[in-house]
Amino acid sequence: MKRFFFIVSILSAFCMGYAFNAVKNDTIEPPIKRVTGIGGIFFKCKDPKKMRAWYATHLGLNTNEYGAVFEWYQGADSTKKGFSQWSPFNEKTSYFQPSEKDFMINYRVENLEYLVAELKKEGVNVLDEIETFDYGKFVHIMDIEGNKIELWQPNDVVYENLGKSIGAKTTK
Repeated sequence: MKRFFFIVSILSAFCMGYAFNAVKNDTIEPPIKRVTGIGGIFFKCKDPKKMRAWYATHLGLNTNEYGAVFEWYQGADSTKKGFSQWSPFNEKTSYFQPSEKDFMINYRVENLEYLVAELKKEGVNVLDEIETFDYGKFVHIMDIEGNKIELWQPNDVVYENLGKSIGAKTTK
């Protein structure tokens, strides 16, 4: 009889542990998205002013002193605006360093602090500390081929208002 209760106790403990883990696992939130879209395309050129004018004339971009901003609506919430920046930089800029490439891509992310912590655990080369501005948070990383990447956790409402405050029009 002792053996029977011992086996029942072991089985009960096992089942209780399984049930607890099943309930516990149901409450775990899904992992946060890493990249949610393109935040911007930056490239070097001989004369950024002429380049902005050429794109405005021939491709219809609404340019300003920084380039152009593309306005779109987010797929997850079609009432919420999103923005992507297009910017030509002077060919002598040091902003893309330590990369020697003539371009840099900016990716929109959902939670920059979380992502940076994960990237560091994974051995990704994080180049700087997170910088925070009213219109979002930024950090730079390097990929395995030496391309500098900018990660941006945007505040789209503030970003849009900033553009409006300088009289910039978006390209839709």
